[in-house]
Amino acid sequence: MANGNDDPRIYQALALPEQALENGGLEILRLGIVNDELYVSALPAFKAPAQWGEVLAEVAVRLGAIYAAQKTGLNKKDVTIEIAEAFAAEMGARPVKAAKASKKPAKKSAKKVARKKR
Repeated sequence: MANGNDDPRIYQALALPEQALENGGLEILRLGIVNDELYVSALPAFKAPAQWGEVLAEVAVRLGAIYAAQKTGLNKKDVTIEIAEAFAAEMGARPVKAAKASKKPAKKSAKKVARKKR
């Protein structure tokens, strides 16, 4: 266990954020791992379920910052992208292949062509 407590019967909950203790708030999501299985408790806090996508994106960004702050050699953007790619893969998205450099010269923009014709 991360904090040195090896008793599997003790559930190790995170502390509430200081802002929640001072100002109150509403917990909308709780995740835990019990016997290597993910458990989720959630409050259907939004009218449109799609709003959870925004919440999950913000969670990924904040996790990126947490990992970057705690692990040497990691930066927030790379960690966030790694999380987003794993999320997309888990949801069934196909990996995006990097675009190949074209061997053909780039076409001139319409503005450049118009200037040449003058």
